[in-house]
Amino acid sequence: MSEAIGEMILPGTYIEVRSEGLIGVGGISTGNIGVVGTASRGPVDKVVILGSYAEALDTFGSYDKWPAPTDTTTIPLTLTRILEQIFRAGGSTVYAVRVADATPAAATWDVKDSVGAIILTLSAKSPGSWANDITASMDVDALTLKYRNVKEEFPLTASTTAAELAAAINAGSNLVGAAVAVGHEGDKPASLQGGQVGGGDGATRSGAKLASGLTLLEKEDVNIVIAGDFDGAGAKLLSHLERTENDGRERIGVVGASSDDITTIQGEVSSSPRMVLVAPGILADDAARTEANKQVHLPPAYAAALVAGRMSTLAPHISLTNKDVAADGLSTQYTRAQQKQLLTHHVLVLQKNLGIRVLKGITTDTGAFQQISVRRIVDYAKNGVRLGSNPYIGRLNNPRVRAALKSTLDGFLSSMVLDEMLIAYTLDVSATRAQEIAGVAVVTMTLQPTFSIDFVKVIITLS
Repeated sequence: MSEAIGEMILPGTYIEVRSEGLIGVGGISTGNIGVVGTASRGPVDKVVILGSYAEALDTFGSYDKWPAPTDTTTIPLTLTRILEQIFRAGGSTVYAVRVADATPAAATWDVKDSVGAIILTLSAKSPGSWANDITASMDVDALTLKYRNVKEEFPLTASTTAAELAAAINAGSNLVGAAVAVGHEGDKPASLQGGQVGGGDGATRSGAKLASGLTLLEKEDVNIVIAGDFDGAGAKLLSHLERTENDGRERIGVVGASSDDITTIQGEVSSSPRMVLVAPGILADDAARTEANKQVHLPPAYAAALVAGRMSTLAPHISLTNKDVAADGLSTQYTRAQQKQLLTHHVLVLQKNLGIRVLKGITTDTGAFQQISVRRIVDYAKNGVRLGSNPYIGRLNNPRVRAALKSTLDGFLSSMVLDEMLIAYTLDVSATRAQEIAGVAVVTMTLQPTFSIDFVKVIITLS
């Protein structure tokens, strides 16, 4: 029998269960990272969830060699290199989107019969230059595919047909897919030719491509977004943050300055309570380099990835101020005067001090949300109140149900006090008769978030 009584016609006992008092607030994610970039492998314009750097390499392939400082024309691939910094800093859940300037082509191989007619075509599982490293060969016994430490073999006999070989490849290969030429399903494979790639990886710095990738992240459960090394990244990210906030999916954006130059950085600051601007760049080992010295200078976009990864490991109320980040070094070490100048312009500065540390965990905001931790606390509260209130949508708008709603929210806010995210709060749930008729319940809260210690003032009295 239903727990909500609809009608009573037949004689009997009808029981209605009112469960509002059992509604609580479930788990809230705080460290999911969204990132957009370019890669040599993997699906284009699709969101992929990653949990480790090994998964990132398997999905998007290795990054290419970082160009020399004198090379101003080569555009490096960014996604895997950014993911390397995120996971190095402690990130655990990343929503990654690969974008490309043009549609990258997939490597192809043609399987022919004994008279040279193409009966089967193999295509790499995803487009890009990664498939150039696939070695394909065929003899009378098997078709063999090799990619780094992966080897796939598909046995052949005198009776194997193109359709049978294609079915075996499509069922068992992680490297390629197979398509049979129309009318050649029953023909026998005899030789293999190909290994052609019709285009590049689509490496780009286009702000339009960044915007399209960020659009794909708008509906995902993301808390921190990295813009990456794109032209106009700050403006595109700011638009994204405004749209997601209006949609009830609040998040913080982390972007690197376009260079280490202080004057340039100051011109890129735009006041926003959700934006974090990071400088300077970092030193990191380049796995694609064959030289003895593998260390390269990476621009601030990659420092932003480190900061975002480190932020994701911290509870919302824990400040980034004075926290270490896993960088090998800094591309520029600012003087104390330069650090003061950047902090005055609300730039998150990395400094060398017993390792590489965040000087002060701040947003670009000039108002109430200068501390990143305060912004995250309020976002956490908003998310929790939303999760706690949504189950009440459609229920009765009367004092009993509103009291249950208040109890649910009170329990959530009390837990924030116990977790030291809040010092105190006030809460009221009400509705006038007109609001009851309109289906409106009003939740009024006053929150007192905790703040971090940025300065310690010491007074010494001598006697």
